[in-house]
Amino acid sequence: MVPGYIRASMQKRIGVIFVSRRNSLRSILAEACLAHLDLKRFSASSCGQPGQVARQIHPAAVAALKNTGIAVPARLPRGWDELARASAHPADFVITLDETTSPRQPPWPGQPDAALWAYPDLLDGRDPERIAHEAVLTLFSLRRRLELLVSLPMQGVDRSAVRSDVRDLGYLL
Repeated sequence: MVPGYIRASMQKRIGVIFVSRRNSLRSILAEACLAHLDLKRFSASSCGQPGQVARQIHPAAVAALKNTGIAVPARLPRGWDELARASAHPADFVITLDETTSPRQPPWPGQPDAALWAYPDLLDGRDPERIAHEAVLTLFSLRRRLELLVSLPMQGVDRSAVRSDVRDLGYLL
């Protein structure tokens, strides 16, 4: 039997959901970067914790993406309740960027593989200039991890090996 995301990759794009608390900066950067790197094989989404979700994408995320030539997602920030509905399209991977949200996350449809790529909350008590600088650094770090993710073989390999590789990417500096 062929594992779900490997079998699915033969027919459809591999779904990845990025989760952060507000879905305004870290997860937006990750979603946009993955879409920029490989929209043929991957489908990227992002979400945040209901009740914590921002009303708009943070200006530092917009600036970082525009300065690197990556398109800003057109969709406004949203809560994970939209992506965790039983009728939602199941993801293959859920990558959490804010470790404080991990214990609160819902059960995801299709039981996707999960990984923690913890990044600090950039909006926690910092001035706008520093937030802008750290957003660019976060984007570069995410891009390096995501370049490695898209280079992973997804067909004809053991699911546990791919799951381990995706989790290990969270330890890159």
